[in-house]
Amino acid sequence: MSLVIAVVPVTAFAQNCTIAMCKKTLEAAIIDPGGDINRIIEQLDSMGAKPTKILLTHAHIDHAGGTAALAKQLSLPIIGPHKDDDFWIQALPQQSAMFGFPAVEKFTPTQWLDDGDKVQVGDVELDVIHCPGHTPGHVVFYNKENQFAQVGDVIFNGSIGRTDFPKGNHQQLLESIREKLFPLGDNVEFVCGHGPNSTFGNERLHNPFVSDHRG
Repeated sequence: MSLVIAVVPVTAFAQNCTIAMCKKTLEAAIIDPGGDINRIIEQLDSMGAKPTKILLTHAHIDHAGGTAALAKQLSLPIIGPHKDDDFWIQALPQQSAMFGFPAVEKFTPTQWLDDGDKVQVGDVELDVIHCPGHTPGHVVFYNKENQFAQVGDVIFNGSIGRTDFPKGNHQQLLESIREKLFPLGDNVEFVCGHGPNSTFGNERLHNPFVSDHRG
């Protein structure tokens, strides 16, 4: 494994903020810093990690709420999500009030991501896969060598993302999972936005929403 992965549950929604660190260079990306940024920084320090960027799968408050403050505190670029989630970024202050989160700032990402883009974390390259459905601009980060993916709220261990938010699309979500994620291979282990890890193979067998036996 050339990647070291640490998961830090943040916010009242227990969102899985993920630190992906290159074992060789110790450079790290912080994926979905939804809040509790002191807890994230403590984890970085305990790993001896050198944070170089923030990556966002999508812009719901529990995934992106701590982004502006963390980027400012550590002088980090913000990479992602896809531009179709910009309306969610602009609504972050309203999202924070609606869900009882601390007040947060909206921001403009340093770089938007598109399907097929690559993101470098030290010597490790992450592929960007645009997976709309939960939100229109949702992206997944995947590394073939480590058989690892960070899937945000696209798919969970035994479930899938909600599609009842503005611009959600249930059919699009199913297509993202079956046509873009499952073909990556049964052995790929994923960290999801909430709850325990799983593999695509396990979800193909057992997930009641997208398993193979559902056709």
